[in-house]
Amino acid sequence: MAHSEDRESARRKPMHYCAVLKPAGLENARDIITASYSKDPADAACKDDPGLKRFSDFMAEHMPGEDRDNSYVVYGYNAAQALVEVLRQCGDDLTRANVMRQAEALNGAHLDMLLPDIALTTSPSDHYPIERMQLQKFDGRNWVRFGAGVEGALDKK
Repeated sequence: MAHSEDRESARRKPMHYCAVLKPAGLENARDIITASYSKDPADAACKDDPGLKRFSDFMAEHMPGEDRDNSYVVYGYNAAQALVEVLRQCGDDLTRANVMRQAEALNGAHLDMLLPDIALTTSPSDHYPIERMQLQKFDGRNWVRFGAGVEGALDKK
């Protein structure tokens, strides 16, 4: 972020660059570096990934007209899977109190479209489910992962 006043808003809103790269021209985005926690459905390196297969099957059945490569679609799929995990943990007790208790008790939940080394973990004192990201560089067609994952969360004020 170039401006400190943008930090507060960035804390609450994940950035989704892929949704604007195609309209701007992929070659114009070459060498951009970012950090991500989600798989890129357009990445040929993920084509045999079981989670990507489930995502693709879901998209074909339930959202056939949508662009599966759109980062907003991937974000929504991840959010829905996180909610399903919370509800699964609730069992038959679907009270508001238990839903909140289970949302604060995610322990390494793996979602189909999260990168392999990234999982959701929460607690009553930590509501930041993702605290690890992978550095990536855009090569003009795909995001290429490099280096080790980056640990840490946004400022938890």
